[in-house]
Amino acid sequence: MKKYLQRLGGSLMLPVAVLPAAAILMGIGYWIDHDGWGSGNVFAAFLITAGDSILKNIPILFAVGAAIGLSREKDGAAALSGLVAYLVVTSMLSTNSVGLLTQTDPENVDMAFGQIQNAFIGILSGIIASIMYNRFSQVKLPDFLAFFSGKRLVPIMSAVAMLVASAVLFFVWPIVYGALVAFGQSILDLGAAGAGIYGFFNRLLIPTGLHHALNAVFWFDTVGINDIGNFWSSTGEQGITGRYQAGFFPIMMFGLPAAALAMYHTAKTKRRKQAASLMLAAGFASFFTGVTEPLEFSFMFLAPALYVVHAALTGLSLFIAASFQWTAGFGFSAGLIDFVLSLRIPIANMPLMLLVQGLFFALVYYFLFRFLILKFDLKTPGREDDEIVEEEAETATGDDKFKSMAAKIYDGLGGNDNIRSVDNCATRLRVEVADMDKVDQKKIKSTGVPGINVVGKHNIQVIVGTSVQFVADEVKKLHKKNG
Repeated sequence: MKKYLQRLGGSLMLPVAVLPAAAILMGIGYWIDHDGWGSGNVFAAFLITAGDSILKNIPILFAVGAAIGLSREKDGAAALSGLVAYLVVTSMLSTNSVGLLTQTDPENVDMAFGQIQNAFIGILSGIIASIMYNRFSQVKLPDFLAFFSGKRLVPIMSAVAMLVASAVLFFVWPIVYGALVAFGQSILDLGAAGAGIYGFFNRLLIPTGLHHALNAVFWFDTVGINDIGNFWSSTGEQGITGRYQAGFFPIMMFGLPAAALAMYHTAKTKRRKQAASLMLAAGFASFFTGVTEPLEFSFMFLAPALYVVHAALTGLSLFIAASFQWTAGFGFSAGLIDFVLSLRIPIANMPLMLLVQGLFFALVYYFLFRFLILKFDLKTPGREDDEIVEEEAETATGDDKFKSMAAKIYDGLGGNDNIRSVDNCATRLRVEVADMDKVDQKKIKSTGVPGINVVGKHNIQVIVGTSVQFVADEVKKLHKKNG
């Protein structure tokens, strides 16, 4: 179950990766016409509308993304089935349809059905579509129905499955929606403290991949909070809208890079050069794009106590930003790109103060991490006990770099006899192996990857970074070639 949830989290990174496009379009549009919000400039209105069209259809993106990510071969038929599944359930459970079934005026139908087009339903549609694809994509029907065999059968079965799901959701969705609203409201009612609690658990759940479920409640329109969508469309209350995003900027742009510097300075002399290359790349990714996994995974399992400190500091940052009502937003993650784009969003409130807060957190992260690492001899990168000083890798660039890295990782995983399946998310290579004892972690780490996460007896994750797709492609080629 845990493995499946992690795969789901990885599959959602595909549609989430589309959000920067919306952020860029709307950010530029608001920058051009800050006061008129597009009403005073045709080109600005064009950009804002284009970006908003992406944000309004996040549930559909999730339905398609989950269907692709969870299906075998990641075929286009699965994506089409995800869309079909979503259209069926949202049409069947729309306010008008439910009102017709219950002989009730649509305006008096349970409010839950007015929110049926949400990220949660999109993800559920994608999951069911992927199940239908994995089950029916190879089915051969009798000759007179042969046209509908295989992949053509999948959208049909997805539609049928969603009819059943719609019947179940007719009774279940109001209960689920009510629980989600209660949870979200309990956090909302706590004000700035609630934002801090959310920030803490957001980071704490990163190792499991379950932070996506938590984010869906606050960032998207699952229960009506929709912090990302409302911020970029400048809908809501200034100083409040964006509070579940703003506090991440000081952490990702300043705190974590400062932590990387502290880990570099505390690395053992003979390992400092290797630590420098890792910390520089991971720190830059965190600052510029807000992609933090390469850096977080570099110490998450080596020094878990330090990671809990990081989660607590993240919660503190969200609490401080929310308390002072400093707000900014992101379309992808809280890096420099999104920060600059959000500066001209009309509803942003004193966003430059987040930079001041960031400088404060940079000092806190650096000195606190440095103190804790040295005081408790924490095994951060470059301080491991059973280390092997590898010979410096041959200089390689472009495709050769990824081929070389993939070949070492492939051998370290035990080769074709030990590898069952290979997949990847935004930053991690996810591999199912037959025997974990045959995995040579030292050989894998010699490639310079930020970290390794063993999940159960047969699943291992290699944290590569944002270039993971290219490494994964090369590992898959080796697996197919030697299969």
